[in-house]
Amino acid sequence: MNAKAGAPGVPGALAVLWLGAMTLVYLLWQGHLSPTWGQLHPEEGPTRPRGHGSSPAQEPLPGGARQQQQDSCRLVLVESIPQDLPSAAGSPSAQPLAQAWSQLLDAAQESIHVASFYWSLTGPDIGVNDSSSRPGEALLSKLQQRLARNVSLAVATSSPSLARKSTDLRVLAAQGAQVRYVPLRKLTGGVLHSKFWVVDARHVYLGSANMDWRSLTQVKELGVIIYNCSRLARDLEKTFQTYWVLGAPKAVLPRAWPRNLSSHINRFQPLRDRFEGVPTTAYFSASPPLLCPHGRTGDLEALLAVMGGAQEFIYASVMEYFPTTRFSRPARYWPVLDTALRTAAFNRGVRVRLLVSCWLHTDPRMFPGLRSLQALSDPEAGVSVDVKVFIVPVRNHSNIPFSRVNHSKFMVTEKAAYIGEQRGRWAVGSGLGVPGPSSLSGANCTGRGGHINPQKGAVALERGRAWVPKATLPFCPAGAPQGRGLGCPAGLRGPGGQPRCDPAPRAGGES
Repeated sequence: MNAKAGAPGVPGALAVLWLGAMTLVYLLWQGHLSPTWGQLHPEEGPTRPRGHGSSPAQEPLPGGARQQQQDSCRLVLVESIPQDLPSAAGSPSAQPLAQAWSQLLDAAQESIHVASFYWSLTGPDIGVNDSSSRPGEALLSKLQQRLARNVSLAVATSSPSLARKSTDLRVLAAQGAQVRYVPLRKLTGGVLHSKFWVVDARHVYLGSANMDWRSLTQVKELGVIIYNCSRLARDLEKTFQTYWVLGAPKAVLPRAWPRNLSSHINRFQPLRDRFEGVPTTAYFSASPPLLCPHGRTGDLEALLAVMGGAQEFIYASVMEYFPTTRFSRPARYWPVLDTALRTAAFNRGVRVRLLVSCWLHTDPRMFPGLRSLQALSDPEAGVSVDVKVFIVPVRNHSNIPFSRVNHSKFMVTEKAAYIGEQRGRWAVGSGLGVPGPSSLSGANCTGRGGHINPQKGAVALERGRAWVPKATLPFCPAGAPQGRGLGCPAGLRGPGGQPRCDPAPRAGGES
């Protein structure tokens, strides 16, 4: 989640994927791969990074001495569950994010590169004294310990920062961390919304969680860590380098990105490997197009490919759902992803389940679009669409602003699972300017060792914990008053019909 100031004027995401996501596309099927426009020839391969300006992250990449080690890629699903969130008995679980991040830092021997929207790892950063901030503070201490042991730390983060009172990066910089503030608002009209790590050019974290203590204890998050997979790590590092270049003084968008930042791993030419013996293909996609060097698949293309390939079901979890622009004026209709869902349900009989977050900062204008999508469902005609709102009860945590929300962004089909870190809104925004990655994975996965299996992994999370009566409500329950036509279930409406998740609304927010 991320929010503690007013929402910046930037695009939103599933359409927002356009808005700012770089996407790790982790696919688990093997099919014929046709050539694509803009794709690099296999013999071009990944080039060794060369310096851009004074980038410490490009000199050469730490971990290079181990580049010749044979990869043994392993994927672990990680999550945060808000304190006091009820869950269904026996529902599946993933490794706790705080534990996973700590272990990833323990594994770091040479370098840690972090792309982040903002940093807020301590309670004082937001003026809160609460014991649930301790995991974030422990993470900050561990980063300081790694610096003291000569592990380099490079951070690319959005400028201006959402966390205006945070001292985290100043503390780390004083101990030798290299920090660049990327002015995406000036360059593209958006923000740097990425949330990923590259460790020793060999391990990767990617997911929905911000560098915020609330992401560890007060917000529901989902992500993946990929261990011992240097080819994917080095490919994601190229995206980090695009941010690093744009964070240099007086940086401008290049007419063309240098060849060494081009990707040879994309939708049509993915990485092929075995993740713990499981045949796997994987690639990263990115957005906006201005930040996609040669050979990089765009987020929208990747997402539509996953939806278009579904024959049985599409399950998705998002923060918001709008078939329109959100932050451009005047607003315009943008139905690309909405149409893809409707087409799948109506034309192919794909079962669609959409889980949409509802919290204190939910925009009530979202609900007409959700009602329209739900209205498409006609079981007698073989059209199955089910929409639910996900509510994280505030309970006794009302002292913590911009928390208690499902912030995870994922999509699952019988062939693939997508885990993202975008703004989590199915709506396109104005500047197409928010970069970041996300992740896709698909069939032939056994579910061992944290692998995402469409039947046992992310789908099970969605079916089990997320899709339970205590945490979700049907979007349009029979007989429920609708109030101003918003379609918000009874008990979620505040004054004037505003949807809410508890009786203590607050203003502003970001995700």
